[in-house]
Amino acid sequence: MSPKPLDYESLNENVKKVAYAVRGELYLRASELQKEGKKIIFTNVGNPHALGQKPLTFPRQVVALCQAPFLLDDPNVGLLFPADVIARAKHYLSLTSGGLGAYSDSRGLPGIRKEIAEFIERRDGYPSDPELIYLTDGASKGVMQILNTIIRNEKDGILVPVPQYPLYSAAISLYGGSLVPYYLDEEANWGLDINHTRQSVAEARLKGITVRAMVIINPGNPTGQCLSEANLREVLKFCYQENLVLLADEVYQQNIYQDERPFISARKILADIGLPISKEVQLVSFHTVSKGYWGECGQRGGYFEMTNLPAKSVDEIYKVASVSLSPNVPGQIFLGLMVNPPKPGDISYLKFVAESKAILESLRKRAHIMTDGFNSCRNVVCNFTEGAMYSFPQIRLPPKAIETAQRAGKAPDVFYCLKLLEATGISTVPGSGFGQKEGVFHLRTTILPSEEDMPSIMSSFKKFNDEFMEQYEDYRGYSRM
Repeated sequence: MSPKPLDYESLNENVKKVAYAVRGELYLRASELQKEGKKIIFTNVGNPHALGQKPLTFPRQVVALCQAPFLLDDPNVGLLFPADVIARAKHYLSLTSGGLGAYSDSRGLPGIRKEIAEFIERRDGYPSDPELIYLTDGASKGVMQILNTIIRNEKDGILVPVPQYPLYSAAISLYGGSLVPYYLDEEANWGLDINHTRQSVAEARLKGITVRAMVIINPGNPTGQCLSEANLREVLKFCYQENLVLLADEVYQQNIYQDERPFISARKILADIGLPISKEVQLVSFHTVSKGYWGECGQRGGYFEMTNLPAKSVDEIYKVASVSLSPNVPGQIFLGLMVNPPKPGDISYLKFVAESKAILESLRKRAHIMTDGFNSCRNVVCNFTEGAMYSFPQIRLPPKAIETAQRAGKAPDVFYCLKLLEATGISTVPGSGFGQKEGVFHLRTTILPSEEDMPSIMSSFKKFNDEFMEQYEDYRGYSRM
């Protein structure tokens, strides 16, 4: 009997090629251990509220009223909600065609797209067109939609930083394209060397691959670096020279933990550069409510903005967005609140500022605690987390550990992370899930466990690591950069 259409052997081969390490073998094993009663610390994914971060009061109050608009008719509503919350809820409800239960325009509510355009203009100093801003169910959906639009066949290549967030490798596999890696330099704090990137493009072209786009993740995931203005200028000039569309993943733009390199958007630098580059380079920029001090991952609110795309291409992107009818409306309202928060003089302003400042200051402290903790461990080296939500330490594994892992049929970093999970309950992601140089091993962990829990987590990691190294060291040399 021939296989049925949804039997494994009959499935689309591109689906089988998709790999997503953030929810891979380590996560599945952690879930099994949790069911068995073991306490698991899920540091495998940037999910702030799951690790104890409290939601900001103002946006939750506004969305609560939008979800239950009958409360606005209650004579006591002013006793429960501040006046600015009530006013904002009425504002967002007025933008919809029937409340949060009604579909919106496939691009998102026009009023919220206008608020996002105003935010972008304040941030960058250049006007933004709401008609070129599309709202999506999280930034990931936007990334996938744009990659699907760019990739035509297996000969189309996408330049992706390595280490990379595996959304990119997964989506490129799903849509049948080719990932073209450009390696970040760990010894230069995960810096981007444009000459190495140029070499990656040349090597891909020798293989018959047409490189069509370049991805930057700024601040970096999993590497935590912030791109400098000079770096961004180099990237944009490179995209102009090589005729590449630049995909700027800027979802961590609020997560900055040092003062030397503040976040600067690719869009601002593109406009600063001037003609002809400013009108020639095609750019798509992504942002979300899932990160920053908002951390509203479950709300699935994101957007992308298109720069220098021809009208016919925008129409095609609109057509495909229309197939899904509408991005979720509560997520859109969270986006509006993120880009248009309470202002000085508003009743909720002081509380909003205090809450958001406390979260960012604590994240900055946790970035230092984690980096220092890793660097105090035997055979572990870690660059400081300048931004985003992750540490990406290199683990210098002894040859005996590598050999034991290979005999067990495991990648060495997967073997290490599984041992760490079993011993401590700390669920991480092996570096091989993000890409890394041959013979070099890492893990990624979020910096999201609470400030109070962080010292004990790092102590637990250090104890495990010291015992692991003691067990496997035989002084024949190590994996290293």
